[in-house]
Amino acid sequence: MSRSVLLQLARDSIEEVFHAQRSIDKNALLQEHPLLNEKISTTINLFINKELKGSFTSNNVQNSLLSNIILCAKKAAFESKPTQTLKTSEYPHCDIELLLDTPDGQLSEIDPAILQLR
Repeated sequence: MSRSVLLQLARDSIEEVFHAQRSIDKNALLQEHPLLNEKISTTINLFINKELKGSFTSNNVQNSLLSNIILCAKKAAFESKPTQTLKTSEYPHCDIELLLDTPDGQLSEIDPAILQLR
């Protein structure tokens, strides 16, 4: 099953931190997907076994959707709860929910965990 560009961007943002390197080519993404330039309030929620692990919202409508997704994913994973950052061992079991506040209403999309906990 293929993951949406937006959810893949959220996953890539978290993986950048785990790998301690920048791997997202923002210019290429903006050229390929011009809608990423839109100014949209964004929320990322991270769940493990349906329990909220982290969350972050950017209401900064000066930033592009691209910037907001990257910021929200990293903050939700590593800064939303100072005592509970996402561990590399938890990441494959993490569902990612993306919420976009558009002029037409809120859009929601969920990327299921890469590996399901048993």
